[in-house]
Amino acid sequence: MNVTVDEALRAAAARLEPVSGSGRLDAALLLEHVTGDERAAFLRGGARPLEGSHAQAFEELVGRRAAGVPIAYLTGEAGFYGHRFAVDERVLVPRPETEHLVEAALADLLARGVAEPAIADIGTGSGAIAISLALALPAASVFATDVSADALAVARANAARHGVTLRCTFLRGDLGAPLLRFAPFDSIVANLPYVPTAEIPAAPDPVAYEPRLALDGGPDGLALYRRLLAELPALVGHRTSVFFEAAPPTLGPLQAAIVAAFPGASIETGSDYGGRERYVRFNPR
Repeated sequence: MNVTVDEALRAAAARLEPVSGSGRLDAALLLEHVTGDERAAFLRGGARPLEGSHAQAFEELVGRRAAGVPIAYLTGEAGFYGHRFAVDERVLVPRPETEHLVEAALADLLARGVAEPAIADIGTGSGAIAISLALALPAASVFATDVSADALAVARANAARHGVTLRCTFLRGDLGAPLLRFAPFDSIVANLPYVPTAEIPAAPDPVAYEPRLALDGGPDGLALYRRLLAELPALVGHRTSVFFEAAPPTLGPLQAAIVAAFPGASIETGSDYGGRERYVRFNPR
C-alpha cells in the first residue's frame, strides 16, 4: 500500500519516540538521507506518495534506528563545530559537548598570541577535533594519534574532505608515544575513553553500538588519562596548555590525578551545554 510522505513520517516518529525521545527529528533526518530532499520539501509536499524504493529504504533505516543504531551511523555523517564529518562503526560519534574543548583550546591559543601553533590531538577517532582546530587556525600544524588503524582511516578521509591533509598529521600508536619526535606542543587536547567499564550501556542504547575501544576508560573511567599524565613531561614545553574532556562525575578525581602528577599546575574547569563540568585545562609547567 502506498503511503504519503506525511504518513511515513508520522508512523516513523511514533515508532522512534520511545527509543530516542526525538522521534520526529530522527524520522526527518532519515527521510532526508533516503530521498535527498530537505525538510522544507517535506512540508511543501507532505501529501505526495513516498516513492516505493524510498519507502523501502526508509523503513529499513527506521527499523535499525528503533533497535538503537545511532543516527550518524545510518546517515554516515555527524555535525561538529559547524562542519560535517563522515562517521561509521569504526569511530565514536562526535558529541556537542566536545565542541567546548575545541573552543577552549582556540581561545587559549589566541589569548597567548601563538601565531603558528603546534597542536596535538590524542585519541583522535574521526578527526573531528583535530580538523576543526586546523580549519579555525590556518597557520596551525596538528598532530593526531589513535591506536586504531580503522579510526585513522576515517580521520584521514575527513581531513581530505575538508582540505587540511597537509596540515594534519595522523599517527598510529598508543596515546602520546607517536608524538615524541614532534614535541613540544603549544596545545594538547585529549578526549580519551572515559566511561567506566561497568557503566558501558547495552543495546538499544545507541552508545552500545560505538567502538568499545573508544568508550572503555577502565574501572573508574580515568585509566587512560593516568597513563597519559605520565607521558606529558616529554610532550610539553614551558607554556603548553593541556585540555582533557571527561565525564562530570570524574572531573574531581581527574583534577586530583593532575595535581598528583604536576603539583604546581594551575587547573581550570569548563562546562558543557547542560552546565555540567566537562573538561579541565592546565599547564604542567
